[in-house]
Amino acid sequence: MPRTYAVTMIAAMLLGSLLFPHQIGWVIYPLLLGSVSVVGSIIGTFFVRVFNPRWIMGALYAGLLVAVAVAIVGFYFVTQYMTSSGYLKPGGGVGDPNNLFWAGLVGVITTVLIVAITEFFTETRYWPVHLIAKASVTGHATNIIAGQAIGMMATALPVTVIGVGILISYGLGGLYGIAIAAVAMLSMTGIIVAIDSYGPITDNAGGIAEMANLPEEVRGITDPLDAVGNTTKAVTKGYAIGSAGLAALVLFASYTQELAKAGHPTKFELADPLVIVGLFLGGILPFLFGSLAMLAVGRAGGLVVEEVRRQFREIKGIMEGTAKPEYGTAVRIVTAAAQREMILPGVIPVVAPLAVGFILGPRALGGMLLGAIVTGLFLALQMTSGGAAWDNAKKYIEEGHLGGKGSEAHKASVTGDTVGDPNKDTAGPAINPMIKVINIIAILIAASVASNFLIH
Repeated sequence: MPRTYAVTMIAAMLLGSLLFPHQIGWVIYPLLLGSVSVVGSIIGTFFVRVFNPRWIMGALYAGLLVAVAVAIVGFYFVTQYMTSSGYLKPGGGVGDPNNLFWAGLVGVITTVLIVAITEFFTETRYWPVHLIAKASVTGHATNIIAGQAIGMMATALPVTVIGVGILISYGLGGLYGIAIAAVAMLSMTGIIVAIDSYGPITDNAGGIAEMANLPEEVRGITDPLDAVGNTTKAVTKGYAIGSAGLAALVLFASYTQELAKAGHPTKFELADPLVIVGLFLGGILPFLFGSLAMLAVGRAGGLVVEEVRRQFREIKGIMEGTAKPEYGTAVRIVTAAAQREMILPGVIPVVAPLAVGFILGPRALGGMLLGAIVTGLFLALQMTSGGAAWDNAKKYIEEGHLGGKGSEAHKASVTGDTVGDPNKDTAGPAINPMIKVINIIAILIAASVASNFLIH
């Protein structure tokens, strides 16, 4: 997520320098908004308090809302200062620079809405998770079907919110207005990362309690906290992926401006077969990348399973507690697999734009960027939200619903949770940086592609 923040900030500054040459104010403005939000995030952390023990997320949201309020006030004064001092003057698609405050407000509101929507689809209190849990009663297959359906359903509202935000911010300040909305949205990264860190802490606390055979009352405390942690992780990933949609659009705008700056202004029309081919090639990249990431998790998991079985066979007394497992071996297997298995997925977003750009040209490359943005946004949201919903469906059953632990419904929910983990923890979040890497490579090679591609 910090990487997304940095990329978006740089993209907004680059776009400002291209749209408003020799006007430093348009380059500095995004940095000032980010600085204000840093202060807001720091202040927000002091307001994280449990007001209602039945709604732990409310404590985290209190800090977020305070950070948002401080940021909005700061945005207003920064915008007023920059416009009144003459650093921001009309031009480059921005009719009234004062409207940039409202574009920033759109970005902040988009953040709040995406967080709320993601919580709805992944929190144990709401019907999407209950639906998956109830489907578990009839077996493993129905659990998987329900989880996939909820994951796909969870893409609609966030994408709608992002689409509305793009239209409003563009109406307020053109392409630069979209960039400011993206910067404002990602300027909340400080408090969002703080909320995100809650999830792994509670997850590991629950694991320690279980491995240490602590009393049931301890698990009775850690399990609900762990369920909230699953939601916070999903919420923050949904936020990062949603913001990536805006950020990628800003990067695409920077790509088109780079082409124009190099003396090769390019139009992207759906009647152009090169653009269509680029859309297809870009659209398939998130699926290819995601499949390779999922297969990598499966292979690494298989190696760990084989190692665990070997240790049970060869090391007598593990189950009785008289002998210790070889933990280091399992850790080495996972570490080596993580480095080895991600080589090919890591090469794809670098090689693909180079190949398409220099073989098919800038129009096809632009189509690839758009295709990757659209399908990547959908697929990443589906994987992260669906995975968290699967996980919390298991937690919901473990709370005593639908038969509780050990029931047939619980066994099916464990299968769903196992499927959901690589979706929400590996493939889904990884699509986010993949999209941005493709866009960044395209920006870097834009001028060369326009001059040297093979098919004219």
